[in-house]
Amino acid sequence: MNKYIATLLLGALVWTSVSCTGDFEEINTDPNRIDQISPGTLLNPIIYGISSFGTDRADGFTFQVMQVALPFPSANGGIHRYDISEAAGNSTWNTYYRWLINIKEMEASSIANSDVNYEAIALTLRAYCLSQLTDSFGDIPMVEASRAEEGIFQPQFDTQEAVYSQIFQDLERANSLYDDTQAMIYGDDILFHNDVKKWSKFTNSLHMRLLLRVSNREEFSSFEKLAMIINSPDEYPVFENTAESAILQITGVTPNLSPWGRAIDFTTFRSISEFFADQLNNLEDPRRAKFMTQARDIDGTTTIGYRGIPSGYAGNDNQFQFLPSNHNRALVEAPMISLLLTYAEVEFIKAELAQRGVIGTDAAVHYENGVKAAMEQWEIEITEEYFENPEAAYDGSLERIMLQKYIGLYFNDYQQWFEYRRTGLPVLPKNDGMLNNQQAPVRFRYPVSVQINNPDNYSVAVARMGADDINTKVWWEK
Repeated sequence: MNKYIATLLLGALVWTSVSCTGDFEEINTDPNRIDQISPGTLLNPIIYGISSFGTDRADGFTFQVMQVALPFPSANGGIHRYDISEAAGNSTWNTYYRWLINIKEMEASSIANSDVNYEAIALTLRAYCLSQLTDSFGDIPMVEASRAEEGIFQPQFDTQEAVYSQIFQDLERANSLYDDTQAMIYGDDILFHNDVKKWSKFTNSLHMRLLLRVSNREEFSSFEKLAMIINSPDEYPVFENTAESAILQITGVTPNLSPWGRAIDFTTFRSISEFFADQLNNLEDPRRAKFMTQARDIDGTTTIGYRGIPSGYAGNDNQFQFLPSNHNRALVEAPMISLLLTYAEVEFIKAELAQRGVIGTDAAVHYENGVKAAMEQWEIEITEEYFENPEAAYDGSLERIMLQKYIGLYFNDYQQWFEYRRTGLPVLPKNDGMLNNQQAPVRFRYPVSVQINNPDNYSVAVARMGADDINTKVWWEK
């Protein structure tokens, strides 16, 4: 009897073991964890990450270097005085390389799922990130970047020409891939809400931006290619109105939050730059009330119009016997917008090409379209008499186009800075407190971590460029 009972118990234990482990994988699968990424899994975090970072850097760097705004009081130093630290570009380097890893995974998943639209979007976003990196630093790792899983921990640097060659290949391929008969099925994207046509217009509008960026070089025949894109709207559709622009609507609903955890940080100890305020005053521009507060008399209450402080000023802060205009805090309070690439920029590109005689359309029409769109994206309606002002009317010059483009690129990551380096416009005042021989910086220095962890390839890149210095012009600059 004892042997019989023992046998039954052993059998029961074996059966229990089998029944408990037979569906082990199913039982121990976490239903809240993604088992396999889809192309859409990474898309919204990438869009938000790139866009919100660009908005943050517009405030943290571009506003100062391009005389839009500055810290105040500011007794000495600071970016507005061209006092650029060695670490100034660290976040740019780290952020875009982080998102390039995710974009690489998104592209691989798109190919595995035979989803051409997500593949095209991945190529477009890669081109965007690579352009931000190479325009900020010069030579950068590209081919061997993001390949640590393959044992490549010290990637070689690619030349800027090679990076741009890859960018243009990516954008051409992306444009050829889009298929608006194939739905985007992996959830709603926060930028274009699964509108394939708008994504394709973003791709080609970005292509226009970057072709113009390198147009001082002859290697890519930029003007001929730009003319071809503009004259082939069916093959290369671009933004045709503000509603199509790559503008992220930041709702304030988690996780789509303002980059500013506290909006008050945007306005604390800040001033609008005298140059920026003066340009808008000369134009009698209706965007003034959107972008800035009115200055006040020393009594703290009497308003005295829109008035800023000179960037790079010398001397103490007591020389200014008024409280200058400041940012409008509402600009960074959700709901708010974050600019990637706008219809206004496309029109300013066309205006420049027409002014240069590259295309045969009327530069004045594109100029006025660009100005109107640059207001519309901020929900500002242009006044009927705006272009009657001699300061605002198109006068046939590139200088007039670039001034309005400068204003139109307000809060658009580093784009004001990049365009200034390409054209030297608008002409920025030089003030006595400015360092670096009163010359605006033209690049970031490579992060110290790169110098330490990848010294040989870093040295090769620096030798090729000339110096790891804020005054070393990148390949496409004049």
